[in-house]
Amino acid sequence: MYRKLNLILCASVLLFGQAQAQKKPKSTKPNILIIISDDHAFQTIGAYGSSLMPTPGIDRLAKEGAVMQNAFVSNSICGPSRACLLTGKHSAANGFKDNHSKFDASQDIFVRRLQGVGYQTAWIGKWHLETEPQGLDYWEILPGQGHYYNPDFLQMDGSSKRKEGYVTDLTTQAAEEWLETRNEDKPFCLIVGHKATHRVWMPDLQDLGGFDTTTFPLPSNFYDNYENRYAASQQDMSIEKTLRLGYDLKVMQDLDRGRENYTRMNAEQKRVYDRYYQTVEKDFISKNLSGKELTEWKYQRYMRDYLSTAASLDRNIGGLLNYMDKKGLTDNTLVIYLSDQGFYMGEHGWFDKRFMYEESLKTPMLVRYPGVIKPGTVHHEMVMNIDIAPTALELAGLTPSKEIQGKSMLPLFKGIEKKSRDAVYYHYFEFGEHNVIPHFGIRTDRYKLIRFYRGADKWELYDLEKDQKEMKNLIDAPGYAEIQATLVKKLKELTVRFKDVEAEMILDQEGI
Repeated sequence: MYRKLNLILCASVLLFGQAQAQKKPKSTKPNILIIISDDHAFQTIGAYGSSLMPTPGIDRLAKEGAVMQNAFVSNSICGPSRACLLTGKHSAANGFKDNHSKFDASQDIFVRRLQGVGYQTAWIGKWHLETEPQGLDYWEILPGQGHYYNPDFLQMDGSSKRKEGYVTDLTTQAAEEWLETRNEDKPFCLIVGHKATHRVWMPDLQDLGGFDTTTFPLPSNFYDNYENRYAASQQDMSIEKTLRLGYDLKVMQDLDRGRENYTRMNAEQKRVYDRYYQTVEKDFISKNLSGKELTEWKYQRYMRDYLSTAASLDRNIGGLLNYMDKKGLTDNTLVIYLSDQGFYMGEHGWFDKRFMYEESLKTPMLVRYPGVIKPGTVHHEMVMNIDIAPTALELAGLTPSKEIQGKSMLPLFKGIEKKSRDAVYYHYFEFGEHNVIPHFGIRTDRYKLIRFYRGADKWELYDLEKDQKEMKNLIDAPGYAEIQATLVKKLKELTVRFKDVEAEMILDQEGI
């Protein structure tokens, strides 16, 4: 009997060993995790020197990886920025120029090429490209802008699923669920798209009032008079005139209340939410504010709601990084965090984005890749959101196509290459929204040249070394003629290189 048991045991061990030998090992190719938020200002992140709020989740990437101090976007607006990320091309080349366009997802996008070499690809959360995703093994996306509370998620089978809860938590949860069910024998590329911190800044219930005891100092140029800057004087994105009491700041409910966002809340969510904002409203009414006092009250409310909304974003980024630790994924995964663009936190008296001025043009970008990027690295080289596609392709062993206009950041991460581009190119196409006039231009390490058109044929030139706040337009100023000529020549060169026909034609008409 004992002999039979031993034989059975030996046979079982042998069979188990054969099964293990036949089982494919888990992929050793590097994974890619890209987290992209919406309208998240670099000025609010600790790793960028901000003291406005604690950001331990995002700052962890800085401590364990690198901060890109000079990361820029090609077009500071939601959908087009995502198109630039996917294609590695400027808006003029990828065709998705403004939020009224429709993205051609059949074009060469990096996730499709990753699929071709065995990567599982997924996009979860905000998509905002007005077309059905392609090049993805899995997707679960918010329709349009999505909602903060009890949002719908579009499914691959064409259905829509409403989920109870707060959108930032739900997006992270869906990302982790996909990671749980993926094929572990394959590397993955996961893009997590967060709705936060997009207008109308509705915080998670647990974060309501988190900054109510803080009085935020006004930016030094909060009361900008826009002297010699015509386009800036024409905008409709000021905290004073554009922010709406009901829609944005959640007081005076009879005016509006974030409408569809508020009405989606369940009874318990409304109870907690109302209790907080009714107290805010009561205090506001009692003050009977007007003039500068009203404007500055609106600024404080804006900051408090924005940062409270950002608190959940940071918490969820930290939570996803912790999940990666628990699953043993950290060491073999390139993580990139960025926003689709920068945002104004009262600079020039504004909220929103669009303009080529620094707060909108620059985006937070933090990168971690253990064993390659030295922890605590700070890169000052100029990089762009169009650089992510070629970086992912090179990481997967692929050669970026000649059509890609960005450049891989891997040599920079590895310390092989220290020289970056000598100028970044920008073009904002959308006309009418917030009355921001379309414009294109270049930024070098010291100067910025902008050409406004369609509504204003104006040029602007800034010396960023002497004028960090971009308050003094130096176009045709004495002493800058040579610099101006050099920048104009460089601008023309880049319009041609990046096949921006519209911009090239405008310069041609001026004889440039």
